[in-house]
Amino acid sequence: MSIGGIIALAVVALLVVIIVAWIIVTYNKFIRMRNNIDESFSTMDVYLKKRFDLIPNLVATVKGYAKHEAEALEKTIAARNMAQASGDITKQLQAEGAISGALKSLFAVSEAYPDLKANTNFLDLQAKLSTLEEEIANSRKYYNGVVKIYNTTREVFPSNIIAGMFKFEKRPLYEVSDVEQRENVKVEF
Repeated sequence: MSIGGIIALAVVALLVVIIVAWIIVTYNKFIRMRNNIDESFSTMDVYLKKRFDLIPNLVATVKGYAKHEAEALEKTIAARNMAQASGDITKQLQAEGAISGALKSLFAVSEAYPDLKANTNFLDLQAKLSTLEEEIANSRKYYNGVVKIYNTTREVFPSNIIAGMFKFEKRPLYEVSDVEQRENVKVEF
């Protein structure tokens, strides 16, 4: 074999090594990003579970003062049950939006009952829920951030080749899908 043939073979071997190394690095990058998404969703899920646990206590407290406000109470419980029963991430994220809207309505109802607003149990539950809502909002931002990075990396060239080869699927962002949830709650007395 001539020197030119050896150099050509060495160049081809080097290219193969570079390509294999790139595939391994890119694949591992996708795995790390996917694990970050799963971890961020799990963190959000912990806060959502805490909120699920607070909702029945909050509804029971409001129910004692606002017996004729059954619709707002039923919507809150129905939204909670729907979120708990949802099977996949996309459905759970949609159900979470419904819970946020139902809770806004519930707090709007509470505005009409001064005795309820002065109830220490209600105030404690409201403060806990407010803190949880902030934690949930922060975890949603983090979740959306890691999903955005993952989805972008999955779609850009040349990493989209690896994403396609190993079937890395697009992940859903947390979005408010119901237009009513974007509107301010109207408090009427």
